[in-house]
This record gives sequence, C-alpha cells and structure tokens, in this order.
Amino acid sequence: MNVISLLTPKAGVACLYDDFTIRQGLEKLRHHGYTAIPVLARDGRYVGTVSEGDFLWKLLDQGDNSLRTQEKQPLTGVLRPGFNPAVRVDVTMEELIERSLHQSFIPVVDDRGAFVGIVTRQTILRRLTVPRTAEP
Repeated sequence: MNVISLLTPKAGVACLYDDFTIRQGLEKLRHHGYTAIPVLARDGRYVGTVSEGDFLWKLLDQGDNSLRTQEKQPLTGVLRPGFNPAVRVDVTMEELIERSLHQSFIPVVDDRGAFVGIVTRQTILRRLTVPRTAEP
C-alpha cells in the first residue's frame, strides 16, 4: 500500500509556522479544534508538532499568562524536540502502522524534508478494516 493513497495533502492540513507567536499558535489551534498541529518553516520544511499540553506547560512555566506576553513569545519555545517525528513518502506500511499506535497523525515529508501532508490514524484504520469492493 502506498502512503500517498492515505495522505491528506498539505493544502488540506491546518499548520503553524515557526515564526508565529504563542498567541497565534493558540488561536489557530483553538479555531480548528485540534489537540496537536504541525509546525512548518516558511520554506516548507517540517519543524515539529505542537500540542495543547505543550502550550499549557509553557504558560505555566513562564508564570505570566497575559496576552501581551503571549504576543512576544515565539512558538519555537514551545516545541519539544523529537515529538511526532515525520516519515518519508517511501515509508513502509508496517512503519506507518507502528507510528499510528503512538501518534494520532503522522507527518509526511519528501526527500528534501519538505512537508507534503499527514496520514491520520483514522485513515489507516479505515483502510485496514473497511472491506474493499472487487474491481470489475
């Protein structure tokens, strides 16, 4: 099975940029209702994923939760190194399933590290459990 057939393309994925502030990240996360969202560099490279919990811990650690403070704090200060790592487009189905056990979505990058989209756990489960009709 090809990962491209399971892919939600970049155009259909809400993303944050690494030059956003904490406030911008929180607003976008809330607007879309997600618990985690990919973070990209402006050149399209995948930087990481940020979750609600990452924001919560940052706000608790800094002690000042005012909007003014959030407008000055860079989103990069919230990112956890190695959290929700991306896979390449040539990933095996076995690896994709293994990652889906621990991640609700798996970011996918091309050979240059450019973000191309995500594969969700839900998409993988549907593909594995819904019987496919026979082709005529």
